[in-house]
Amino acid sequence: MCLIMTMIAAAVTGVIWFVQRKHGVASKSLFTLFLAFLSAALMWCVDGIASIAEGEPFFTISGEDAILGAIIIVLGFFVFGLLSVLERTRKNSK
Repeated sequence: MCLIMTMIAAAVTGVIWFVQRKHGVASKSLFTLFLAFLSAALMWCVDGIASIAEGEPFFTISGEDAILGAIIIVLGFFVFGLLSVLERTRKNSK
């Protein structure tokens, strides 16, 4: 479940970043968030492949897995908020 959630989060942040980039207003903090979600999804894909090698299913749909995915997404947006504040203070100080 955390794989599905982080893939959706990566897709959404990626689309938002690409649209902003097309309009010339893309932020580095949003790109960092996109890369974080993409790397988390890649990590869980590798974990799923290792699960298949051990004879277990690729996807784990459980409550604990959903909670883990939600925690990762919330922490990702928290880091995004911190990076956005730092990015704005750097722009204002110049």
